[in-house]
Amino acid sequence: MQLTLNVLVAASTLALMAVGFGLIFSTTRFFHFAHAVVYTGAAYLTYCGSVQLGLPLVIAVLLGVAGGVCLGGLMEVGLYRPMRGRSASALTLLIASLGTYVVLQNLVSMTWGDDVRMLQSSTVREGIEILGGRITPTSVLAIAVCVALLAVVTLVLRRTGLGRAMRAVADDAELARIRGIRADRVILATFAIGSALAAVAGILVALDVNMRPTMGMNALMLAIVAVIIGGVSSIGGIALGSLFLAAAQQVAIWQLGSQWQDAVAFAILLVFLLARPQGLFGKPLRKVAV
Repeated sequence: MQLTLNVLVAASTLALMAVGFGLIFSTTRFFHFAHAVVYTGAAYLTYCGSVQLGLPLVIAVLLGVAGGVCLGGLMEVGLYRPMRGRSASALTLLIASLGTYVVLQNLVSMTWGDDVRMLQSSTVREGIEILGGRITPTSVLAIAVCVALLAVVTLVLRRTGLGRAMRAVADDAELARIRGIRADRVILATFAIGSALAAVAGILVALDVNMRPTMGMNALMLAIVAVIIGGVSSIGGIALGSLFLAAAQQVAIWQLGSQWQDAVAFAILLVFLLARPQGLFGKPLRKVAV
């Protein structure tokens, strides 16, 4: 039961990060590495509001999420959109994204230092017991928030005009423009949604354990593995990929030790890249000659 609870907690924040990354990747077709600094920046903005400014935690969390959304939107409007206007390749966008991550991550380090910081300052209490396993209230909150947000995103994609526009741009951005869809606005909305999911994930991790300026990149790498396992075109697949990856890592910690969890994750990545690169729920691409 303890192993099961650990898997659910790890999968919840991983799924939020992975779905946010998958949404952005499916509409832009490049690896948005700066997504990692949205995860980190939201946690540190929450820390700034709650610990340094003394705001109520709920207000600080809202500040952190709003800051993460604004950061993602600014990167899209100020960096990626002008580069797409000059017909920049996916590789060029990837390099720009990686450079943005390095600059902003160092800015976080300069502002708050490289020491580990704690967002929760209350006394540590024994967790809630469930059938012999224990889980903290923050972890219960993380699982509930993950389920709720993924359900909302799924409804948005399937039942709203914005969701249909996002899927159209993901399928073919140029054809979507011909049909009258304003692709740049749709991409900006996608960045806002994806950044909000990453911001919530970063804040939940900071509330449950601790935070440091480099926390975002490790989370992003695992999120990319989860996206590849599940298939980039399926939110349900990404969620199941996150659950599968979290289970594999927790079993590795249990049987081998915590130093092996990342090795196991990337070993799984190599297996999927060789055996099923489209993921569990993705569809293989076919080339058609016209």
